[in-house]
Amino acid sequence: MAKSLEKLSPRKQAICDLADRIAPERDAWIARNAHYHEEDLNYLSFLIPQGLRVLVLGGDIGLVLDRLKPTYGVGVSISEKMIGLARDRFPDYEYHAGDIEDPQVLSVLTGTFDVIVLVDMIGLLEDCEAMLASLQRLSRNDTRVVIAYWSHLWEPILKVASAFGHRMPQVEENWLSTANVDNLLNLSDFEIVKREWRQLVPKRLLGLGALINRYVATLPVIRHFCLRNYIVARALPKGPKQNLSVSVIIPCRNERGNIEAAVERLPRFAEDMEILFVEGHSSDGTLDECSRVRDHYADRDIKVLVQDGKGKGDAVRKGFEAARGDVLMILDADLTVPPEVLPKFHSAIERGKGEFINGTRLVYPMEKGAMRFLNFLANRAFAVIFSFLLNQRFSDTLCGTKVLRRSHYLQIANNRAYFGEFDPFGDFDLIFGAAKLNLKIAEVPIRYAERSYGETQISRFQHGWLLLRMVIFAWRKLKAF
Repeated sequence: MAKSLEKLSPRKQAICDLADRIAPERDAWIARNAHYHEEDLNYLSFLIPQGLRVLVLGGDIGLVLDRLKPTYGVGVSISEKMIGLARDRFPDYEYHAGDIEDPQVLSVLTGTFDVIVLVDMIGLLEDCEAMLASLQRLSRNDTRVVIAYWSHLWEPILKVASAFGHRMPQVEENWLSTANVDNLLNLSDFEIVKREWRQLVPKRLLGLGALINRYVATLPVIRHFCLRNYIVARALPKGPKQNLSVSVIIPCRNERGNIEAAVERLPRFAEDMEILFVEGHSSDGTLDECSRVRDHYADRDIKVLVQDGKGKGDAVRKGFEAARGDVLMILDADLTVPPEVLPKFHSAIERGKGEFINGTRLVYPMEKGAMRFLNFLANRAFAVIFSFLLNQRFSDTLCGTKVLRRSHYLQIANNRAYFGEFDPFGDFDLIFGAAKLNLKIAEVPIRYAERSYGETQISRFQHGWLLLRMVIFAWRKLKAF
């Protein structure tokens, strides 16, 4: 690779000289602050699944690549000696020496990456906007840029630590707030998918630091005082709108009176569109009605499946596994979410406004009797809680209509082992999976209607208890780990 080290600016030369000088001592510094570095690598490996194409810019490139276990990994550092150490210890990856702000350096890299990781680099850049913009060439619409950096609130503490030899020497850095980084990403045509704050106590302190970091540091307000900041961003969608095929999955149990209406009212908003009824062992003749409607509407691609287990979650998984469309949609058979609004969900995902499109019933006034008052209050409360847990805005977790690409669902299914088979609703399996994969979540407001046939299958108290269990489960899996 062509190197740009002979034409470095004075500041970059100082960074390079310092990195070369401390390279032989790097392992000792890491051992001295082992808890901090281990927690940092743990969280990066939580954010980034294994088996991807990963580019690491700055930081301990070899250590990061080794922890992330990519199928194809590339590391770039300004220090020849740091590169040498990484190559000796982790020879399975590709390394390049050079200034990442030099267009020549990144121009040698071919193809695109699933994830681009900047570790402690944002504070060393001379032109953050230009450097972030240069990553567009290496990005696709589904590429994620992960930025790990120190909180500007810790600047005086870290400077004192450096002065007393408790922190590895550093050159003068840019101390940027999360708002600053957000603005720079926006100027570079990226948008934030999620942000997180970790490590309120960067020392083990006989285990006390680990406990505080796990159970206290991620709490609202307190988390903003953590040392470590993380941002996950994606490139703003580019390219023409795609003509995506659609599979509409309709779980149904004791919904005989709604089956035909679901088909009649569903607009033909995609050139290639299928409807899958997944029947759940009804006692009112729903299965026979699904078959009758399928045969009567022969001009539409309608399939009828019978779920193996029970519960909506089982039905959704059965339908998704059988679906062939590029986009998968859930439509509850009670039709309280009007089928007429599904084109809005399809448009949102086609235009790249989000990668996981969730309906929200809590924006527009709803029909009288559509939702009981206690349910309404509970939905509001859980929306606030889950927005905090997921690090993305979620105003209505239990709206039945959820839309995502089939490719993303397959990724969620492949990574399901992290959460396990825990969700009888089917909503949280998708929500948690999407959050873990750093999918961009967008919401489409709908006007919630009153059920016209049958009875609700939601028990306020039984399912309310299950929701509380979901909160605890999400806390353990997404925050306190």
